[in-house]
Amino acid sequence: MRRLALIALAWLGLSGLSHAQDHARGGAPGDFDFYVLALSWSPGFCELDGDRSRNREQCAQGAGLRFVVHGLWPQNERGYPSECGPAGRVPSRIALQEAEGLFPSEGLARYQWRKHGTCSGSSPADYFRDARRARDAVTIPPALAKAERDQSWTAIDLERAFVAANPGLRTDMMSVACKRGVLQEVRICFSKDLRGFRSCQQVDRSGCRAPEFTVVAPR
Repeated sequence: MRRLALIALAWLGLSGLSHAQDHARGGAPGDFDFYVLALSWSPGFCELDGDRSRNREQCAQGAGLRFVVHGLWPQNERGYPSECGPAGRVPSRIALQEAEGLFPSEGLARYQWRKHGTCSGSSPADYFRDARRARDAVTIPPALAKAERDQSWTAIDLERAFVAANPGLRTDMMSVACKRGVLQEVRICFSKDLRGFRSCQQVDRSGCRAPEFTVVAPR
């Protein structure tokens, strides 16, 4: 029993170390390898959030939102930095205007700036402009852009649909996230200068492992 307890403690220690390497709080702004654009599938978010989503503007009846920007995340080949800037540095009203129509709410835009944007090395306004630039570079596959009913997909088929719609994109440059059999979001990797897509092994390996999932249609 004592030996088993020691093994368990050692495993927890290694697990904690691995997690710390994956997510480094703080860091030098601008010191990262590439960007990840996370596109949240709104109907899936609202479905998974259940009763808590009823008062969210994003999930209001008839909102009809599909893919929205969850965030533009500075990323390293292994792990990512977060909260790299002064806690008191907040986006101005003028800067937040750059985020309008991009994020589903101002609250999310503020949070993404604080957690991820402060690591970009850019000003708040430039960070939101870069998020829009990345979003505008991605074409949503027609089957999802006009989804009117629930659909069943596998992760690889959904990735291939994005590849077909976006010249230069490959399946090793993205991942699909799912939860409880529902599509959460699609994550696409960009070069640091946002001039093109790039491979990202750790992001690619972190994708959905379910045999298939449901793409919930807008309600």
